[in-house]
Amino acid sequence: MRAPRRALPAAVLGIVLTAGVPTLAPAPRAMAATCPTLDTRLVWYAENRHKLQDFIDASGICARPDAHPLALFDWDNTLVKNDVGDATMSWLVRNDKILQPAGQDWSTSSRYLTTEAATALSEACGDATAAGSPLPTNTDAGCAAEILSVYGEQATTGGAAAFAGYDHRRINPAYAWGAQLLAGHTADEVEGFARQARAESLAASPSDSAQAVRTVWVRYYAHMRDLVGTLRRAGFDVRVVSASPEPVVRVWAEDLGFAADQVIGVRTKTENGRLTAHLADCGAAPADSVITYIDGKRCFINQDILGIQGEAAFQRAPEAERQAFAAGDSTTDVTFVGDATGLRLAINRQAAELMCHAYRNEDGKWLVNPMFIDPLPALPCRYPCSTTAYTGPDGTAGPVRDDSGQVIPDQVDAVP
Repeated sequence: MRAPRRALPAAVLGIVLTAGVPTLAPAPRAMAATCPTLDTRLVWYAENRHKLQDFIDASGICARPDAHPLALFDWDNTLVKNDVGDATMSWLVRNDKILQPAGQDWSTSSRYLTTEAATALSEACGDATAAGSPLPTNTDAGCAAEILSVYGEQATTGGAAAFAGYDHRRINPAYAWGAQLLAGHTADEVEGFARQARAESLAASPSDSAQAVRTVWVRYYAHMRDLVGTLRRAGFDVRVVSASPEPVVRVWAEDLGFAADQVIGVRTKTENGRLTAHLADCGAAPADSVITYIDGKRCFINQDILGIQGEAAFQRAPEAERQAFAAGDSTTDVTFVGDATGLRLAINRQAAELMCHAYRNEDGKWLVNPMFIDPLPALPCRYPCSTTAYTGPDGTAGPVRDDSGQVIPDQVDAVP
């Protein structure tokens, strides 16, 4: 049975937060004059602000007073510059907050960790630390380097693959591992770690991110803060769906006015009040095999927001139930952003599969915007949409197809 979406409290609807394609027709001028509007002082690429405003006017309370359309945002590099999961992992390593795995056996930390990776981690981190106790990663450079290599490169420091045997459309095992390494802590403890890491990252500069075990600098995007607030004031049900650990994203999302139950991230199960290395279930998939990643994002959206259960959670929901708006920056986001029925915003970080869909723009509902901080120069070559920009469940590269099943031609990176 599907559970209806939670009704929005009046406070969420009424409070202003402090802190070349066809588009929907704008609302009538008399009506639009009283509609929540985007800050005109913030410069968007080309006509993007006007197109966003037209969509808000036509879809929000100005045109449909009783409707509360769903708007979904990715977090990392969409609402903020850089990755809060990476920032937290760096902080954990520098502050000895990663605990020795159960039985001092690293294979218990992820079902997809290869034997080579488990062995490399065991050799680097040793057995002097009891299971459940903090590893001295701040002073043990070898242990820290091995953990960061497995997490960041998906390979050991010796070059062996760190993960194998997973569905590449449902899980990124390194992203999952970032949450699974929080096992043994309480959710409150993890939120405390995230608050300290957040303060450090907001105080950091880009040069800090160049260090070996670095402080990752992060900044909120003013444009996206304004967009989130304007959508809320226009009656949208605004939520976050991230591939970073859920307790971490909740802390960062507070500053944009998101309540805890408006954030979905990589979630792990608890036992006796403490987090475990087991992942939350979705879509009747095998245990520990799905996170908020590509098709997994759709699964958790359908299951947790729309109330669609079982294997159907992996399928595109009926149009009337899906999100009206979605925004993302990477291949991680391509499925849920593509599911949006009204408007789709792609922040251009040159993620090939996402950008193939965004530039193809077959239904005229895609907007492309450069990153708001340090945008990338245009790619000198076309995106290989017709050949290798798609990653299949088994990891095999192939062509990207549109909703009708047609191969998308290679696309020019036209919005740097």
